[in-house]
Amino acid sequence: MKDFLYYFIGMIKWNFLRLVGGNILAARAQGVTIGKDCRIYTRQFGGEPWLVTIGDHVDVSTNVEFNTHDGTGWLISDERGRRHHYAPITVGNNVYIGSHTIILPGVTIGNNVIIGAGSLVNQSIPDNCVVTGSPIKYRISFEDFKQWALARHASDADMVGKTRRERVDSIVDHHPLPSIKLPRPKATESTVHLQEDPS
Repeated sequence: MKDFLYYFIGMIKWNFLRLVGGNILAARAQGVTIGKDCRIYTRQFGGEPWLVTIGDHVDVSTNVEFNTHDGTGWLISDERGRRHHYAPITVGNNVYIGSHTIILPGVTIGNNVIIGAGSLVNQSIPDNCVVTGSPIKYRISFEDFKQWALARHASDADMVGKTRRERVDSIVDHHPLPSIKLPRPKATESTVHLQEDPS
């Protein structure tokens, strides 16, 4: 019951602060250290938000989870009691963290890093990397991604219109992404007979 009340009071506090000053104020009030020029769209900073440090110019998308503890210690005990593992999470500067990413205890994320949506960050990431996957894998350098994006994505100067909707609609990419490649069907006994005997 005590844990529920703590959670419930925390939710009320978070929502009030978010309404008054946005997600960054609410996260800082919980103890998260956040740098300048950030966009924070998650509220999931774990039970120890003071162990999370976020640098400058960082975009944390919706439903990103910062896990600063390992809950499996609840299952492990001996005569000395339960086991606990807490570790800080540090995010560098100029970082994008895609939605539904999970970041585990002790992870350090370098500068100029992009983490794709739905990733499981179970190890630290050096500077200048693009990673995706569960668990994460290195995909491309930040510089190579930057050159690709500069050539492919629309710029502020390309946007036309007065409202946000007009500006976005003026640059929407209407080309569908390519379809996934389906596996070739394996030859079965019936298809082999059909190919051999056309009658």
